[in-house]
Amino acid sequence: SKPANQKGLVDTVIAGESRGDRIGKRIVLPRTFPGGDRDMQRRFLDAMAIVQRWGKPDYFVTMTCNPYWEEITIELLLGQLPQDRPDLVARVYRAKQRSMMDLLIKGKHFGEVAAYVHVTEFQKRGLPHEHILLIMKAKSKLRTPDDYDRVISAEIPDKNKWTMSVSLPARFL
Repeated sequence: SKPANQKGLVDTVIAGESRGDRIGKRIVLPRTFPGGDRDMQRRFLDAMAIVQRWGKPDYFVTMTCNPYWEEITIELLLGQLPQDRPDLVARVYRAKQRSMMDLLIKGKHFGEVAAYVHVTEFQKRGLPHEHILLIMKAKSKLRTPDDYDRVISAEIPDKNKWTMSVSLPARFL
C-alpha cells in the first residue's frame, strides 16, 4: 500500500495525465510568508520605492558569516563542526548583524543615513551573509576623491605573508 499522497499521484498518471503542472492542488502562499514569491515581489517593490524617494545608494556593504567566530566555536561539542549547528551559527550571525546595523545606522560610522535596505541570504554551505545598501543624507555623501579615500582602501598583499586589514571594530572580525 502506498502513502495517500503517492496513491493520488499514481492514480492521476494511470488516468492518463502526463503533465506535472496539472497534477496536485495549487496553493498560493500569503504575501506574509517569508521567502515566498509574493513576499519577494513586495520587498523588491519596497526597495524600488525607497530608491525612487531617496536616490541611488551611496554604499554597498556586505557582511559574511565566519563559522570560526569564537562565539560559535566555544559552544561546539567535541567533534562537532559549525555546519553541524546551523541554529548556533544563525543566532551568532544575527547578533553580529544587528550590531553591524547599529554601528552603520545609529552609530553613523559612514555618516548620517537617510534610508537603507538589507537582505540576508544563505550560501550553499548554509552560511548567512548580508547585503546592505545605504543612502546617505546630503551632508554625509561622498563627493571628492579624498572623501572616498577616507572609507575605501586597497593594498596588494605581500605574497610571503597574509594579513587582514579592515576599519571596523574588532567585534565584527
